[in-house]
Amino acid sequence: MASLAGDIRRPGPREIARLLAPFPGRAAIVTRIALICALTALVTVGYGTPGAATAVYIVFFLNRPDRMTSVVMSFALMLLVTVIIGIVMIFAIFTIDQPPLRVASMALLSFGLLFATSASKLRPIGAILAMIVGFGLDELGLAPLGEAATRGLMYAWLMVAIPIGVAIVVNLVIAPSPRRLATAQLARRLRLAAHRLTGTASDEERAAFEACMREGDHQILTWLKLSTLEGTLTPADGAALRQAASTTAILVATDFAASESGARLPDACAAQLAATMTQMAAMLEAGGYPVDVKLDMPHLPEGAALPALVLADLRAALEGFAVPPAEGAAAPVPASEKTADPPARSGFFDADAFSNPDHVRYALKTTAAAMFCYVLYQQLDWQGIHTCFITCYMVSLSTTAETVEKLTLRIAGCLVGALLGTAAIVFVTPRLTSVGELMALVFAGAWLAAWVAMGSARIAYAGMQIAFAFFLCVIQGAAPAFDLTLARDRVIGILIGNVVIYLVFTRVWPVSIASRIDATFKALVAQWSRIARAADARTRSALAAGALAQYGGLRQDIGLIHYEPLWVRPEPEWVASRRRALAEIEALEAPLVLAAGRAGASRLGEIAERLAAGDDTHGQAAQPAADMQTQGAEAVEDRTADPALDALQSVIARRFGQIAEITRPASATETTTDARP
Repeated sequence: MASLAGDIRRPGPREIARLLAPFPGRAAIVTRIALICALTALVTVGYGTPGAATAVYIVFFLNRPDRMTSVVMSFALMLLVTVIIGIVMIFAIFTIDQPPLRVASMALLSFGLLFATSASKLRPIGAILAMIVGFGLDELGLAPLGEAATRGLMYAWLMVAIPIGVAIVVNLVIAPSPRRLATAQLARRLRLAAHRLTGTASDEERAAFEACMREGDHQILTWLKLSTLEGTLTPADGAALRQAASTTAILVATDFAASESGARLPDACAAQLAATMTQMAAMLEAGGYPVDVKLDMPHLPEGAALPALVLADLRAALEGFAVPPAEGAAAPVPASEKTADPPARSGFFDADAFSNPDHVRYALKTTAAAMFCYVLYQQLDWQGIHTCFITCYMVSLSTTAETVEKLTLRIAGCLVGALLGTAAIVFVTPRLTSVGELMALVFAGAWLAAWVAMGSARIAYAGMQIAFAFFLCVIQGAAPAFDLTLARDRVIGILIGNVVIYLVFTRVWPVSIASRIDATFKALVAQWSRIARAADARTRSALAAGALAQYGGLRQDIGLIHYEPLWVRPEPEWVASRRRALAEIEALEAPLVLAAGRAGASRLGEIAERLAAGDDTHGQAAQPAADMQTQGAEAVEDRTADPALDALQSVIARRFGQIAEITRPASATETTTDARP
């Protein structure tokens, strides 16, 4: 292992170039979003609807890779906005002529919605709802008459309804079906596995293979479920493709064979498996799926325990790729889970909603920051910087690390978007002579912003802000406008909001991401312990897919530690111990998947459980890697009749030794310091 897990820092130029690189499907959804933005601009400008820039920006929240999700989200948002406008109207009746009461209502509604954002299933959209309600009450207060306020609410509804209508039509016409995306993703995984197995994968393909292995199968299964609702998937095809969606066994075995010299398959055997995967991928790309897959593999030489284990797993996974379980067969329950207490019923609120003070603190902090910004631009009589109020809701998250990361992306994105928008005002807008040319300008800006927004989560939010700032600059009304002060004010407002949120979230009840990392780590260790004892291949694959995806999220959280200020961030020893423990879990992943269900595999599960020893303390997450190497060696001495299991234990011992070698300098220094009187 060249480095420890969780070594994620702020992306540099090379990392940004990698994050901006194309991948299958990226250009398609980016072009679709840009087209919807251009058509929305045409409708709003043609009818002179106020808030045209915001209407075009809403398009970015409505679209997903498949048409079914995009259409459902559009209808759901339309219903939600209608309800919100109704709530605003009720409060407006009692508060429109009483500014103190209106401000109090804004703060009360903001606190309630933000509390629900932190403590309930409203989390994905709660902050946005709080922002819309608060800003809506503020805008109604500016209306001189009740009739003007009513007309303003109607325009607010149209501001959302127009992009939703355009998005529904475009998605129904050109967006791909969820079944097509599911089969295309399965085909991509098989092709990447074929190249990885034969050693012909490029650096980009190896990175894509790793990403696919860490994604799990949740998204593919979701697409298949949507295909059933859409009516494009028959029950028989659905059962077969749901079975095919579980590619974890193929990906893990392939990665183990390619990364471990002792598990490498003979060239002829690897070439035959790769050819079979390529043929299966071609069938999936054509809209079907492979059936009756038969592999006649040559016998491996005597003593090749690991290659034989890899070959057996790959052969079973490929031959049963699209073979659904017998009708009526229930999914087996692992022995370790038979005595477990049944899970609590999931309700709207989280289990700790009314016992964890962090939920109340989050709502109070965000509401206080937003209301401070509101009072600031009202007292300055500077409506142009009202984006500071919006920013407080857009960038606030439950932990300090996530909040600082998001506001960093917002600042970078808004500066880039304002620069592009200002350049367009100066050099392009004066030359526009028709609405078609304005549509072309909007299409170009939306395409660039969507390319960033539809990429990795590490930079996606910057793309949203590029779009927001660009649209505010170039779409200023029903006719071309050249007001540069608009771009200036919007950027100033965003920067003020970011500064306020940063000060509040790092100085008032700061919440480190460390507690979430520890809780997730314990859950991950427990998951791998269950996998080690799972005798059924379907159960093992489902559990492993979830664990691999959970590992990716935990690694990302550890990387976010670098965004926390020094007075919030845990000690360097804490971070090093968590990175080391995560690296040890990574070393166990493939052996646990390959050994699960074999006699004696529980010994590997015991090693995983030992990784959690001491995790309840703040300074040490796991036993030192050197101790784990000794435990692995002792397990190898305890021979069983299964040479493959012994070989896997040897692999674990060697990997733990590499981790110990990496951490030895820091450990040695720490030991010397502790030994001094």
